[in-house]
Amino acid sequence: MSISNVSIDGKRLLGDLYRLREFGTYKTGVHRPTFSPVDMDSRRWLAERMREAGLEPEIDGIGNVIGRGAGEGPRVLLGSHTETQPHAGWLDGALGVMYGLEVARTLGRGVDVVSWADEEGHYVSFLGSRSHVGDLSEADIDAARNRYDATPLRDALAQAGLAGRGRAAFEPGRYVGYLEAHIEQGDELDTTGRKIGVVTSIVGIWQYRVVIAGVQNHAGTTRMAIRKDAGVAAVKLLSAIERRFPDVAAPRSVWTAGRIALTPGAPSIVPGGAEILFQFRDADPEVLQRLETTLEELVAEANQGPCTAVLENISRSIPKTMDPGFQAALDRAAERYAPGLHQRMPSGAGHDAQQLARVMPAAMLFVPSIGGISHHYTEDTADDDIVLGCQVLAAAVAEILAG
Repeated sequence: MSISNVSIDGKRLLGDLYRLREFGTYKTGVHRPTFSPVDMDSRRWLAERMREAGLEPEIDGIGNVIGRGAGEGPRVLLGSHTETQPHAGWLDGALGVMYGLEVARTLGRGVDVVSWADEEGHYVSFLGSRSHVGDLSEADIDAARNRYDATPLRDALAQAGLAGRGRAAFEPGRYVGYLEAHIEQGDELDTTGRKIGVVTSIVGIWQYRVVIAGVQNHAGTTRMAIRKDAGVAAVKLLSAIERRFPDVAAPRSVWTAGRIALTPGAPSIVPGGAEILFQFRDADPEVLQRLETTLEELVAEANQGPCTAVLENISRSIPKTMDPGFQAALDRAAERYAPGLHQRMPSGAGHDAQQLARVMPAAMLFVPSIGGISHHYTEDTADDDIVLGCQVLAAAVAEILAG
């Protein structure tokens, strides 16, 4: 099928998205945590939709839902994830999975579709895609716990009915590559009025824990001159980061202290301990290294005060550049269906595509997020933009398969 006669069914696509939205509806968004009963219900529903589309579905031992098409010849893998952040949006991840299903139905051949498990990291970030590319050991599964209630991953898999199932592994030679569609989760497309973003790269995310030790004491009787206030030390460190990071950051670098906890956290007690969970993101490994070096220097300087600070790296994801040929195919499809209303742009969020890019060519397409909102129940994208994005993806996939 050529790019000129590809035509998706927008009404069917929107109907599937609206139906998926009903699994865990929360206000105008969705609450569908990984391996929860409602998440598993949605995965079984998705598997049946895949079957109706002519795909052979499997829910593997880590929760991935994979629909495989019959026949020989070139094949692409399309997908994203369908679990959500807590009390969050209805399109984050779900959009890319439903796009994959619609493209498979439209083209009729050459397309497999996947919903990866736990991209959002309720247990392990990119759990399903990491498993698929061979970067998740049995020991990793044994060690993983739910970040909210500490449920062991093994127990969650058993409760979800997945214990004893095999984990589907990447099959070398099966795919030409992987494409993932997603809402932008930022406001650049929405602000500029453009309709399609062709992703050039996906950022690396480096995460840290800073543990600060002071001396817990009475807030009313301990003289200021002798206090070792871990809360003050934490605030001073974060203030130093805000002063120094702009000097070593790139234009699109971002950083966040997502959690600051004081011990014991009572109003009449000088905090004896503090913990900071901190991350920064950029698509350039050299920039990431500069930011880490600066953070190490600032923690060392913090140790010159009355408290001690220890820096621990929690995780490092590797930035990935998207396949140039796939980017070009997406550009051509976007120009056909949204002339002058598309642009190339990096992704400031992590996605399963960066895991798949480790083993095959990969690319991503963005559609606008209204107001740039995501990870919140008010997350939304206009129906027309949803349909247009899928049309562009379908045309690009048709060109790639014809290639």
